[in-house]
Parts: sequence; structure tokens; C-alpha cells
Amino acid sequence: MLDTIRNSLHACRPNWNQRDNPWTIYLTMPPSTSFIIPTPLLMLIAVTTMPFLLAAGESIPTTLDGPFKPLTRRFDPSLRRGSGDLPIDHPRLRKRNVSSDLPEQIALALSTPSSIWVSWVTGDAVVGKYVKPLDATLVSSEVWYGKEKGKYPLKKKGNATVYSQLYPFDGLLNYTSGIIHHVLIDGLEPETKYYYRCGDSSVPAMSDEISFETLPLPSKDSYPHRIAFVGDLGLTSNTTTTIDHLMDNDPSLVVIVGDLTYANQYRTTGGKGASCFSCSFPDAPIRETYQPRWDAWGRFMEPLTSKVPTMVIEGNHEIEPQASGVTFRSYSERFAVPASESGSNSNFYYSFDAGGVHFVMLGAYVDYNQTGAQYAWLKEDLSKVDRAVTPWLVATMHPPWYNSYSSHYQEFECMRQEMEELLYQHRVDIIFAGHVHAYERMNRIYNYTLDPCGAVYITIGDGGNIEKVDVDFADDPGKCPSPGDNVPEIGGSCPLNFTSAPAKDKFCWDRQPDWSAFRESSFGHGILEESRCL
Repeated sequence: MLDTIRNSLHACRPNWNQRDNPWTIYLTMPPSTSFIIPTPLLMLIAVTTMPFLLAAGESIPTTLDGPFKPLTRRFDPSLRRGSGDLPIDHPRLRKRNVSSDLPEQIALALSTPSSIWVSWVTGDAVVGKYVKPLDATLVSSEVWYGKEKGKYPLKKKGNATVYSQLYPFDGLLNYTSGIIHHVLIDGLEPETKYYYRCGDSSVPAMSDEISFETLPLPSKDSYPHRIAFVGDLGLTSNTTTTIDHLMDNDPSLVVIVGDLTYANQYRTTGGKGASCFSCSFPDAPIRETYQPRWDAWGRFMEPLTSKVPTMVIEGNHEIEPQASGVTFRSYSERFAVPASESGSNSNFYYSFDAGGVHFVMLGAYVDYNQTGAQYAWLKEDLSKVDRAVTPWLVATMHPPWYNSYSSHYQEFECMRQEMEELLYQHRVDIIFAGHVHAYERMNRIYNYTLDPCGAVYITIGDGGNIEKVDVDFADDPGKCPSPGDNVPEIGGSCPLNFTSAPAKDKFCWDRQPDWSAFRESSFGHGILEESRCL
């Protein structure tokens, strides 16, 4: 099934002339959803793993036609809710290079409109009771690039690092990574194909030639061809379906809204679909994470990430606490993001432009309070957005603020109370999240009230991970969680009862909430696609 709607730019914006931006952006998402939102541009969001067809003469509604009557497509119990983890020796996860000096896990990430990060890994990771880190100073980090095949007049060098994941407890294994390289290449022209190789030319150990295309410059008249959205991926058979289908859609940019590898469940609950570690392992001193799963994920994703810039934000499965109290080490070391480029002092929140779209990537597992650094950064970042240049304003985070499923219900209500008003004041158009392993699209909403000036919230939280699809709704009989059930790993809990009918003084509705336009238990991805609309 496919949920489809057009998103147009807010009529709520002062001094806005829709004729200045005659564009429609279409977005296609998980196995059964698509939709377009209105703001002087139109944006179609579709979640699907099936072909999308409209009957003759049928038009796709826009969010300006809303609010829409709530619709639920329930899970078919004859279907499986998920699939098992791919084994670590699966062909798509194995190390393929003959020499460990050769680059693998190659990935691109946006920096500025004229620069891109290139990252990769060399050397061999080590798992065991006693591990010794590799010396990252003994290798070079180089990228050669140019606009013609086989010709690389431009060369840049970067830095390299290693990290360790340590568990000083009997029975738990330590890990030290291969050498992780990050190189910033700049001077790139917009909408241009570049060819590159990365590695260490002194060995010599350079990668094969790879190509990518740069995005258009920020402008109200130019947009990436397609932007893919996906969350909560993991490494299961369903993950392969999601990524294969995503690649078939030929995106020019990928956005992953957290929970990448599920490495913290592979060794223990992997293959079982059990999400409660403490229930299964009550005597464990700490939740072990099997770090080789990160390397496997990097190899699995390389056919996509080496050719298409891929932007990530952290989720709860990236916390990965070590005995020393260190958290998020894998996420922090493996991914290059435009933090400093966007005025952020943290890789947990940042922003970037992709043609006429300004993206704000928010961190839910660091301080989000109005007195904190992230809020101050967000306020400054939003104040600098010129809607005449980037008409579309899109935010992402891992956990959803609006969610009618039992899973993670009102879990991040504290974050919503701290940050929603600021996003509303700046008329953010769409807010993408994951965390809940299902699909849900909201009507335009602000502070749990239908509001034509509010954002459209979209949960796209099941790329195929081991925890399986969520099927229970908080408004189903007996499925309303208690206020203490869903507490985030980091941050406080702020459960609230609704203050207006039909859910007045209740923690859950007794029917699908009016702010929930469409929901379906399914896995997949989404594509945001631009189309001229005169």
C-alpha cells in the first residue's frame, strides 16, 4: 500500500508569494506510504516497497487539503513481523579486499555546498580479551579527485583515528577498530560529476575509481533530484530489501534518522527479536555491543554511501555505554558530519543545505533543554535561514514527538515541550523521525492541536531491524501504556494527560487521534522528489 500526499509551503509565512517558487517536491517512503505537503513548493512523501500508480484523472492531495480523517491500515497477521539478522559471514558483510591496507567502508557526507567529506577504514579490527590499538599515524589519508575518468588533478589529505570499546568483565570481549580516515575535499562545482580514489598512495593502496554527483547550490529554483529517508535499519534480510529498493530509486542524498547497525543486540538478542536485554541477561554487568557489526554495516552500505552523500543522526542504539562511562564512541568516530561548518560544537546536532532545502538534524540523546547549548545553536541556526533561498525547512531527529503507537508512546514529551515552539515559530515544514518501528503521518499540528501553520510529522522508523514491526496502537483496548512505561535512556520523562475532548484528562485516546492522519505497521524507506509545478 502507498500513502501519498503533496506538501506545499505554508501559507502562514509573511510576505510569501507562491509564484516565486513554482516547484513541487515529491517524497516516497516505507512499504506503504507516500505523501505531498503544501508550502509554496509541493513535496510528495511516499513510503512504499511497491510501484506507485494513480488512477486516470486522480490527483494527489496536498496537506493544505487537510486535516485528513484518521486512517489506519492494520498489520496482516498472516505476515511475518520481521526477519532474522544476516550472519556475520554473509557475502555482503564480509571483508572483500585482498589487503587490509586497501580502503573499505567508503562513505560520503555533505560539508558545505562546495565540499564533501570522504571517509573510509583500513587495517584490521581486533576483538578479544586483550586488544592493542593500531597506530593511525603510520598511514596517510588521501583523496584524489577530478571531473574526468582516470584524471585526478585535485588532491587532499585528512586525518585518521582509531577507537576502542572496552568491557573489563569476565566473558565480555573488547574491541579496537581499524584505522578510520576522514578527508574533506573542496572546490567542488554544483551539479557536477566527480571521479575519486581514496587511500594511501605511499603503500600504494588506493581504492578503485568511484564517482559521485554534487548537489545544486542553495536556491529556491533548484533541488536534489531525490532525497531518500530511512531509519532503524539494522542488518537483517528486510534491511537488504529496503536498501536494494532505495538504491533502485537512485537518490542524490540519503538521510538516516538514527539506529543504524543494532550492534548492541547482535551478540546477545540478535536473531531472536528480543528488545529487553535486562530481561534476557539479568546478571550482565553492562550491555555489550558487538562492534564488528559496525564494520559489517559499513561494508553492506558501501555500494550506496561511496556514491551518494549520506547524512546520519544518532539514535538510542548508538549510545553503546562502556564501563568507563564513555558513550556514542562508534557513532562519533565513524561519521564525519558538518558540525563545525554549521556552527555546532557537537556531532549530535548540526545542519546543512541541499539545494532549496535547509536540514536541521537534532540530537535527542544530549541536552535539549532551553538553557542548553543545542537549543542556543538551533535558535541561532534557524534565525539565519533565508526562506527566499531555501524555502523548505526540514528537521529530523530519532524519536518522534507525535506518536499513536504503544511503543515509545510520549517517550520524548520533554523534548517536545522544550523545542517545539521554536520550530513552530520558524515554520518548519516537515519533521522526520524513527524509533517507532512503523509508519505514521500526522496532520499539521502544534502542541497537540490541529494547526494549519504546524509542521507535518512523519515517523519512518522501520528500515528492517531485528526488533520487528510495531503493531499495537495506544488507543486499542488494553494497549495504552502507563505513564512510567516509556522512559528514554537519556533525559527525563514528562507524561501528560490531554486537556481537550475527546481525550480530556486521559493519557491515551480511545480512537485514532485526530492529529494522526495515516498509520500502518510496515517497513521500508521514503523518497523526497522534486517536480516542476507551474
